[in-house]
Amino acid sequence: MEENVPLSKYTTFKIGGSARYFFRIRKVEDIISTIDFARKENLPIFVLGGGSNLLVNDDGFRGVIAKNEILGLSYVDVLGGVEVASGSGELWDEFVDAMVNRNLYGLENLSGIPGTVGASPVQNIGAYGVEVKDFVIAVETIDMRSGAARIFSNSECHFGYRDSFFKTPEGKNFFIIKVTFLLKNSSPLNLEYKDLKNYFSLESRKNIVPTLQLVRSVVLEIRKGKFPDLKNVGTAGSFFKNPIISKEKFEDLRRKFPNLPGFKIPSTSGQDLMIKIPLAWILDNVCHLKGYVKEGVGLFELQPIVLVSADGTSSSQVRSLAVEVSRCVKEKVGIEIEWEVNYLS
Repeated sequence: MEENVPLSKYTTFKIGGSARYFFRIRKVEDIISTIDFARKENLPIFVLGGGSNLLVNDDGFRGVIAKNEILGLSYVDVLGGVEVASGSGELWDEFVDAMVNRNLYGLENLSGIPGTVGASPVQNIGAYGVEVKDFVIAVETIDMRSGAARIFSNSECHFGYRDSFFKTPEGKNFFIIKVTFLLKNSSPLNLEYKDLKNYFSLESRKNIVPTLQLVRSVVLEIRKGKFPDLKNVGTAGSFFKNPIISKEKFEDLRRKFPNLPGFKIPSTSGQDLMIKIPLAWILDNVCHLKGYVKEGVGLFELQPIVLVSADGTSSSQVRSLAVEVSRCVKEKVGIEIEWEVNYLS
């Protein structure tokens, strides 16, 4: 156990206060001892992974941080593919790289996403036309209230757009220790996302045969052009979720903004057609906030859905800009936008 640990060292935003207590979790027994300590001291527990989707309050966290460092991979051959079980503390992009090098199909479009394997089902991470929910078959957990083990099936995770059961008040009680994925030995590559399609449709590349390794390389290159280098600036990547609205609302906005892009998706009810719209387009073309900076915090000039912070800025300054951005979107297009980033106070 460590005390008064600065959390700025453990988040990609590089800001925020300290944790009163800090435990490193490397095995199930560590979780149990951490739970016992927190219960004895009557303190809340927060599970910290890679810190890439987190904004910590300037005053820090007066509870117990459980830093996930559970590692390990195992493979089981099944008909048509492989079941891969990963320790939840494995770094996500290193995990994807290992799968690509084993010629296992499915996760290549999710290359370059920061964070840990354990965070992937929580957030239902997605990029370039792929979501992790389509590959998760089991999530092994410990209930931090009782210490009891529980395995969640895919359906029990209640996956949604950047959402899952594990983001609900009930779901936050579960410490994810292992995630099992079903990956294919062979599968068509998903090249339908605009940036990928454009890359491979260029005349000079029409004779190139896409491979797992090439798709991963292209995705990493595309991300470099859209996201800042985590080593150089403070950021949590995409700060806001892309709004999902009704077809009627989308058509109404299209009358005001004819060039507004939209992508059809099924609603959570599975009945009504819903439309996902790129928030970056609204921030750039409607709110005109692309590249806007206030008190050392700004909207990334290449991708305004990403907030970046300079050295010496505070969590409250990030929150202030986020509120300003949300207010502009509400006033201009009548949509309440949601944070994709988690806030710890």
